[in-house]
Amino acid sequence: MRYCSGFIAIVGPPNVGKSTLLNSILGKKVAIVTAKPQTTRNRITGIYTAKDFQMVFMDTPGIHKTYTPLHKSMVESAKAALREVDIVLVMTEASEQVWKETLPVISVLRRISKPAILAINKIDRVKKHNLLPVMDRARKEFDFQAIVPISALNGTNLADLMDELKELLEPGPQLFPEDMDTVQSEEFLISEIIREKIYLYTRKELPYSCAVTVDFVSEDPEKNLLSIAARIHVETESQKGIVIGKKGSMIKNIGKAAREELEARFGVRVFLDLMVRVEKNWSKDPKALRRLGY
Repeated sequence: MRYCSGFIAIVGPPNVGKSTLLNSILGKKVAIVTAKPQTTRNRITGIYTAKDFQMVFMDTPGIHKTYTPLHKSMVESAKAALREVDIVLVMTEASEQVWKETLPVISVLRRISKPAILAINKIDRVKKHNLLPVMDRARKEFDFQAIVPISALNGTNLADLMDELKELLEPGPQLFPEDMDTVQSEEFLISEIIREKIYLYTRKELPYSCAVTVDFVSEDPEKNLLSIAARIHVETESQKGIVIGKKGSMIKNIGKAAREELEARFGVRVFLDLMVRVEKNWSKDPKALRRLGY
């Protein structure tokens, strides 16, 4: 039996379910998920290993029109992934608006020579007569190896999608140990979980102005305790007030939710110390973006 392996980029417009798909394929959470667009800011690597193949997925930021250095960095990261992988998995939805937002992704695909599969997500929300026109348009726009309607959330047709991807894998070695599901560092996972809770608890306009860095992580095996100090970066004093909340209520809720998920993830008790820092216009400052990991 020959062994196959390859790198697969998951690309598409914002909020089409790329991170949800990656988590569903792996059967565990390696990428944060919220209802807000542009949740994913960095490429997230997820590794799926089977008996005779290994797929290394790259969940990428949504490709969209950019207005700030932060968004430009996100989109460039996604486009770079297209050039680095063996297979491209494009995600879209069965709606006219989302399909229009997918066309720039297809435009990039035309300039590279990579096999590509189209996954039309959230089919549990649409009627079949709305799905077929999108599939017809997709066939006319690009020579996809396959077009697979799916529901990343419910798992509908994910087995079919995996079969199509497996067909495109080339013979190759196992690239990562079979028990490894991501290459992201512990600090990165911690910062992402905290950022997800900020998205879930704060006002609509705040998440795009916040970033999270981890100052230190210290483990005490005797106490079965992981101590974490993290910093939430915002751009204005008013945003700092939103994150902290009245009498500290908001940051308490954020910290509690993050701590509970971290304890479930790492299997130990967690002490989480969160600090909020104002760093004016960090999302527009290239130096600050680099320092904060973007």
